[in-house]
Amino acid sequence: MENLLCDEVWLSSPETRDLSHETEHCTLKDYASADSFYTTKEDSEQAIVICLEKELSYMPEPGYLDYLQSNHLVFPRFRAVQWLIKTCSRLNFSIGTVFKAVNYLDRFISTNQCQGWKKWMVELLSISCLSIASKFNETSLASMDELQMEDLEHCFQSSTIQQMELMVLQALKWRLSSTTTYSYAELITSNIICDLNYHLHKELINQVNKTLLKSILDFKLLPYPPSLVAASALWCNLEELIPSSYTVHLTKIMKLINQDHKDDILECRGIMKAWPVHPFCNMKVSEQYPSSPVTVLLMERIDINDCQVDLSVFGMPLPGSNGNKRKREEE
Repeated sequence: MENLLCDEVWLSSPETRDLSHETEHCTLKDYASADSFYTTKEDSEQAIVICLEKELSYMPEPGYLDYLQSNHLVFPRFRAVQWLIKTCSRLNFSIGTVFKAVNYLDRFISTNQCQGWKKWMVELLSISCLSIASKFNETSLASMDELQMEDLEHCFQSSTIQQMELMVLQALKWRLSSTTTYSYAELITSNIICDLNYHLHKELINQVNKTLLKSILDFKLLPYPPSLVAASALWCNLEELIPSSYTVHLTKIMKLINQDHKDDILECRGIMKAWPVHPFCNMKVSEQYPSSPVTVLLMERIDINDCQVDLSVFGMPLPGSNGNKRKREEE
């Protein structure tokens, strides 16, 4: 257990290597390479209505951004999301899997009562969320070892990850069919904005996907509903790709999303327009998170056995604890 408690500096280190530029080169599968589930404009419009009805119930708890900032988790979350994007690219997972995994991660963190996050905890949570999302979204699964091959400093046993998965599922109340920004982008670009030529349409999809990946890295967009972030991403890219006629398509989007939220969409658009290269570049990490006076340099990945992991530190009921309690009461 001692090894697990020696990396507090990770939460605050300004020396951490910046991998933001590497995210730009990640390649993820998207729906453009296959037939969309929704084949008509009417189907897509109805699906958008359903997404709008349920999207707030799949957002993190109120005050999540404040929790991240007060617990020095903004940068660790950024690195976790970055790892999820790169790992999905390496394993050839679909882009939708990334957005579900990030949604699970944010919702779990926002509901837990943990007061002291360590690096191994964030890594274990990230692996577990990706494992759950891939089981929900992929037809071909990766092994636990394959999930942990790169960019982690701790290596967990399969049994530990499975226990963490159960804890995440309990925290999420087994509600996994999340509405994400990608949900809207897929629906709108597949059948709503479909009168562009093939190459322009494909470029729009690619650029919107890149913008949405950047958006899940940016903590400033966390308070906004997915529909508004997606509309902002579409606005930015339509304006860039077809400046002479983008307003026609933007009007369609605004009617679908609800024009009452135009001010919030403008705020999201302003955040996106402020990205010079990547969304984290305007944060001075050294100022936000002063370095610890005690630093432990981790030279190799640390193999963690089940006996070294105390999942109770997450502040959640342990998997099976209710059942065990009932069993003891019956005895």
